[in-house]
Amino acid sequence: MQIIKEKAALQQVISGLKSSGTTIGFVPTMGALHSGHLSLVAQAARKCDHVVVSIFINPTQFDNPSDLQNYPRTLDSDVALLEELNLNVLVFAPNAFELYGDSVTAEHFEYDGLEFEMEGKFRSGHFDGVGTIVKRLFEIVQPDMAFFGEKDFQQLQIIKKLTKKYNLPVQVIGCPIDRETNGLARSSRNERLSAEERENAAFIYRTLQTVKEKFGTENADNISHWVTEEFKSHPFLKLEYFEIANSKTLKTLNKKLPTAQYRAFIAVYAGEIRLIDNVALNY
Repeated sequence: MQIIKEKAALQQVISGLKSSGTTIGFVPTMGALHSGHLSLVAQAARKCDHVVVSIFINPTQFDNPSDLQNYPRTLDSDVALLEELNLNVLVFAPNAFELYGDSVTAEHFEYDGLEFEMEGKFRSGHFDGVGTIVKRLFEIVQPDMAFFGEKDFQQLQIIKKLTKKYNLPVQVIGCPIDRETNGLARSSRNERLSAEERENAAFIYRTLQTVKEKFGTENADNISHWVTEEFKSHPFLKLEYFEIANSKTLKTLNKKLPTAQYRAFIAVYAGEIRLIDNVALNY
């Protein structure tokens, strides 16, 4: 498996692949790979001839400096996991200078209001950082398809909007959330949880499952109040937000429309570790 750290070298390889009609799938990551990432790579390999996996911890999408400092850096083990897949995978592992030059700053993007909902209310500048790095990586890798997990569903919708607004010729594909045996959505941040926190974090998904059951018979305000009360009494978890929102617009549900699709979104702190999750409610 080839590991490339310079964008010029990567573009040369991709140009050669594309000249022979090879389709390119792309899975952008920040490393600390787990089975959720590997499922995206496997999905990309099923749909494309060759897969590029980027491993880059993007500084411009972290609103919390300590989160950036503590984010796991595990390139060697990440590469080992990808090698075990035995697929046509190429790893792009640049440094910040390679992608940003001397100025590690984010561009400003507008996503027709998607950026102001949920995560946007709590993580200032986050989606500018996401847009900056994804657009640059798309321009470098020139993939036919790019694969993103639905755990970051708001990010997925924003990237779809980004490709549309900037006419980027990439098909963005969302893939189902990969979960641990207790239901906790897989995340690189899970490795920073203590055993006790990890066990208790399963409460997040159990709560979302109950929300899905309640959604058929109760209104959104009552459900939101119930979720808030459930977390108030939890000794290990602190609720940051809970929203029931339109899956397309991400606007908070006020009046349920029979033709609209809705999802429940949640962000919770387990100690110092921030965890997010979501479930589809009526599809």
